[in-house]
Amino acid sequence: MTEKAKKRFRIISLIAAIVIVTGAVIWVSAQTTGDAAKSDAAEQSSNETAESKGTDAESSEKAKTEEAEDKEIPVPVEVAEVTTGAISSYISATANLVAENQVRVLAEAEGRIERLQVEEGDRVSRGEVLAVLVQDEAKIAKAKVELKASNTGAALARAKESFAQGLISSEAFDKLKMDDEIARQEVAEAEWRLAKTVIRAPFTGRITERFITLGQHLRPGDELFTIADYDPLVARIYLPERDVLELEEGREVRITPAAETELSFIGRIRQIAPVVDTATGTVKVTVEAVQPPSGVRPGAFVSIDIVRERHAAALLLPRESVIRELRTAHVFVSENDLAVKKAVELGLEEGDVVEVLSGLADGDKVVIAGQGGLDDGQKIKVL
Repeated sequence: MTEKAKKRFRIISLIAAIVIVTGAVIWVSAQTTGDAAKSDAAEQSSNETAESKGTDAESSEKAKTEEAEDKEIPVPVEVAEVTTGAISSYISATANLVAENQVRVLAEAEGRIERLQVEEGDRVSRGEVLAVLVQDEAKIAKAKVELKASNTGAALARAKESFAQGLISSEAFDKLKMDDEIARQEVAEAEWRLAKTVIRAPFTGRITERFITLGQHLRPGDELFTIADYDPLVARIYLPERDVLELEEGREVRITPAAETELSFIGRIRQIAPVVDTATGTVKVTVEAVQPPSGVRPGAFVSIDIVRERHAAALLLPRESVIRELRTAHVFVSENDLAVKKAVELGLEEGDVVEVLSGLADGDKVVIAGQGGLDDGQKIKVL
């Protein structure tokens, strides 16, 4: 092959290679553009599907919410009626109910206890023997002075005849009379000392404490017993002066033992002190129990309620129905199976009931249990 032919062959080969490369580039570019178009179309289709699904979910949720609202579950509650009745406000105080007549019996003579006649809790009458000391020494002393008094009495009797006959002087006769009088006084003293060996009840009551034992040696002033008269039982309370202004003696009060709050009984104001304690600004009021129950003991801690104000025909609702706020109060009333919120104005309070001055009417049914989470207009189910 000539040089000219070789040159022509190289040119043709180069042109063919360029054509092949150009065709390959064009083909690759076309494939890439097609794939991108397909990807955009697929993404657009996916977004449209998601939007469609989101819309369907929102519609479904809204439908469920509307259905739930239509099928709201009623809240179970308990109700009670507003009634009409009497209610009072009270002045209240606490004190111990004590026996007004209560004393400690003390020994008045020295000696050893020979007999014990009573025990704690025993009821005794005035003058009844409680204990007896050994009496031997006292009896001997009494016998001696009685013998002496007998002799002086006999001597005085003989001297009367002699004095009448003028056989003895008036001075001698006066001395015999004095000796006889002294002897009689000594007898009286011996009898008194013998009587002190017998311990007796100073008044009718009950033995509340015994401090002695059989055989114990006593000295004058030793404590023997405590005796209390349960009738009457009194309580002394101390009230501010302003609370006493409208009180008067004889007014009834209510007494309630702290140990048994269901047991209340009547008392009365027996005495109001005429002075104000300058240290405390209070006035002492003595309250007497009127026929207290047998189970009430002296020393019992009690609360005393004195009526300050009374409303005979008040609208009353249970205390637990009232929901109190800072300055207002409200209740929920059951009306057509709905809880209706109503503001109320309250008055006196006593025990478990509260007076309502406005906002309710007699016969209204107020919610007393389950009202804590209620809203106005919420469905309820009365149990």
